[in-house]
Parts: sequence; C-alpha cells; structure tokens
Amino acid sequence: MNIEEIENNKVPEGHVTLVGLGRLGIRTGLNLAQVHRGGPQKITAIDSQKISQGDLIFKLMGGKQGEYKVDLLHDLCGIKEVIPIRQDITPKNLDLIQGDVVCVEIAGGNTIPTTAAIIKKAHQIGASTISTAGVFGIGNEKIRVMDISQADPDNPVANELRAEGIEENHTLITTGKFIRDSEPVTPYVLDEIARRMTMEILKALDLRNLEK
Repeated sequence: MNIEEIENNKVPEGHVTLVGLGRLGIRTGLNLAQVHRGGPQKITAIDSQKISQGDLIFKLMGGKQGEYKVDLLHDLCGIKEVIPIRQDITPKNLDLIQGDVVCVEIAGGNTIPTTAAIIKKAHQIGASTISTAGVFGIGNEKIRVMDISQADPDNPVANELRAEGIEENHTLITTGKFIRDSEPVTPYVLDEIARRMTMEILKALDLRNLEK
C-alpha cells in the first residue's frame, strides 16, 4: 500500500455528541472539528444558549451577540458534519442523545440530575460517556482523568453522580477544585481541560472502531 492509499484510508469515523456548548464545550468542539485524518465524522452539539456580552471566547471566534452558540460551531466546522440542536436536554427529550461518545459539559445550577440522566440514556444506546467533575483552577492544579469508580471520595460531583446511580463505566475529568473553593474558572485551564477531553473522546472512538 502506497502513501496515498494510506492517507485515503485515514478518514473520520464515528459520532460524538456534545451536551453543553459553553466556554468549555466550544473549545472541545473546535478541537474535534480540527482533527485531521481521523476523529469523528459527525458532531452533534446540543445547547439552547445564545452568545451574550460576557462570552468573549465566542466573539474571538467570530460569533455575534445574540446568535446561538451551536450555530457558531456549525459555521466553523470545516469538512466535518456538525449538527446544531438549539435545545437544552430535559427528561422529555433524552432521545436527542445519540452517537458513539457522549460528552457532558453543562454548567449553571445543579446539573447533576440532568447529567446523570444523560449518562444513563447514553449507556442504554451503548455510547461511551465523559463529563467534568470540577473545572476551577488558576493553573497549578493537576488535571486528572479517571473512571468514576476511582474518583476521590471527597469529590462532591462524583459523589452526587454515584447517588444518582452512576457508579462505573463513566469517565471524569477534574482539576479537584470546585465552586466551594476560592479559585476562579480561567481560560487557560479550560484550554487544558478541553485538550484532555478531546484526547479521551478520540481514545474512546478509537476503541469503539477497533471493536467493530
């Protein structure tokens, strides 16, 4: 097989659903959209939020205030297929959860019940799942990736997910810092979390492709 044939065989495969396209989700989505010679063939982005005055990252990417955040990812998608869904996930529309890998990056208020419902639905359809469990930090925190069964017993997000019945086969990414702590959410920490999130998504896709 020559180089051209090898290149032609390295094509995007699989479907990733991103639930939540805020400051972290847009970073993850753009990372996935830029993966070349592989990565997902399809990305579904689910979020009802519009770009607001404080959404600087979206404005830096060319988004306009008042536009849907998922539409910006669609416009920036390049050659990959991006399906924008301008809704928030609720118990009534869990059928929107599809794909090979489901990544949950929702924020604002108590998101645990919704996150748990999304994970359960994803597991029902055979998808791998990933979510965050603390994204605060000023940059000297160690970002850790683990299955929820291996999460620290003092991680409140992991504990609340366990209380909702999510006890294994779910990947968490965390700085170990939470809303209760003094650290803010910083853009460069979000950059690193998005990088790790993208790595885990690609690893999960690769594993699923090997199993086919």
